[in-house]
Amino acid sequence: MEMDIQNLFGQLWQDYLKQCPSADQVHQLLGRGEAIINDHVAFRTFRAPGLGIDKLAQHFLALGYVQKGEYQFEQKKLYARHYEHPDSTQPKVFISELKLEECSEQLQQIVASLLAQLPEGLVDDVAHVYGGAPWKATQEQYRTLLAESEYAAWLAAFGFRANHFTVSVNHLSEFGTLESVNRALKEAGFELNGSGGEIKGSPEVLLEQSSTLADKVAVTFADGQMVIPACFYEFALRYPMADGELYSGFVAASADKIFESTNAR
Repeated sequence: MEMDIQNLFGQLWQDYLKQCPSADQVHQLLGRGEAIINDHVAFRTFRAPGLGIDKLAQHFLALGYVQKGEYQFEQKKLYARHYEHPDSTQPKVFISELKLEECSEQLQQIVASLLAQLPEGLVDDVAHVYGGAPWKATQEQYRTLLAESEYAAWLAAFGFRANHFTVSVNHLSEFGTLESVNRALKEAGFELNGSGGEIKGSPEVLLEQSSTLADKVAVTFADGQMVIPACFYEFALRYPMADGELYSGFVAASADKIFESTNAR
């Protein structure tokens, strides 16, 4: 299936709104009717044969994206890369994968049972990027995964789709700082991710990030429904490097805390 950038991100956004219905209110609050520029969109996957970062990334590479930074998250057993488009107004793409080989035997077995349900050729269709979970996990499997890896549990429940979109604070006309964005969000009743502080990063590392806590939605498992944290909205403020260009990479220590926006609570 052929797809251009606008169409792909449009499909991703429509799917994301179902998992993060509050994103519309955030848009109205911060954009004040103007278009919002997305800093980046993030995806999660499993490192497994026939799956992983490369399989998701191929659909963005086909649209002109180029691989940039690499990141390790030792505690969470994650590896990630980010991709950029030559047109800097296009969102960066951040894809992480769970290193299954470092996880428990029990987790690996559950994930193997999910991956066994993958339809043939699924990952080569661009619709895979926003297609959701191509398997049905049970509530017990979800809870077992959750005890070891929130990331694995989220993937089992939600599958392949945007985990979060990110507002580029640099492009907001009404807000100049991340503090002012956070204040407006809290005044409007949004809960922010406080892990590692509300603002992760600093001008010194050239990137500040904050995020809402994930909206909770009803997920249909193989054996019934559960209401669990789904997707969230992130906010990023970038600072110029020595050459005057805005820093375009990511800070692993900050991203590590952003992952916790989907933690069960």
